[in-house]
Amino acid sequence: MTVAPILEIRKLTKRFGGVTAVDGVDFTLADGELRCLIGPNGAGKSTFFNCLSGQLAPTSGAVHLDGHDISGWPSHAIARLGVGIKTQVPSVFDGLEVRENVWLAARRRYNAREAKERCDELLTRLNIQSLAAHMVGELAHGQRQLVEIGMVIASDPRLILLDEPAAGMSRDEVARLAALISEIARERSLIVVDHDMRFIRMIAETVTVFHQGRVLIEGEVDKVLADAMVKDVYLGKQVV
Repeated sequence: MTVAPILEIRKLTKRFGGVTAVDGVDFTLADGELRCLIGPNGAGKSTFFNCLSGQLAPTSGAVHLDGHDISGWPSHAIARLGVGIKTQVPSVFDGLEVRENVWLAARRRYNAREAKERCDELLTRLNIQSLAAHMVGELAHGQRQLVEIGMVIASDPRLILLDEPAAGMSRDEVARLAALISEIARERSLIVVDHDMRFIRMIAETVTVFHQGRVLIEGEVDKVLADAMVKDVYLGKQVV
């Protein structure tokens, strides 16, 4: 049975002056699918992600979410459609406790009592309950990443967009994050952008490789990462 797409992108293009960062990309994400986006620095994957999440308006092309044309919509409007967004730089409230950050995110969907229950559940799942009363501004970068991921999923978004979620994390934190993402992927659609190939192998089934603003190859993770063109791209060699 064919699964209907939750996200359809057609001919997405983003230019910065004379530089084309994303060049006519077509992309489809099935409802309930986890897709990882990889590629060397400057490949266009983060710009593509930013066009999906509303941080950048595409120059041309269309982004459809559940049949809604969201091309050029701002992040807050996209979030209202049930999209959870984590950017490269953690977007957290440094002057509030960890518990308060996650509770406020949960409160967008739940009443006060339900938000507290959701918050407690997520702190346990993320294994950061011991940090609940700590000010977020005092945390290490990897811990802040975990707090923001808790905030992103607190309102039960249908589609989750994560940009470099494993950046700055310890080995144990990466393993914890991979387990959480794999668990979430059973119920939600996700797009994950990351450079850490060890992390990608832990979570991915299907990957999309970007190179020079275009999709170089797409498919099952082990086959893609073993592909000669992909290896050449990551080694900085000329791709034929």
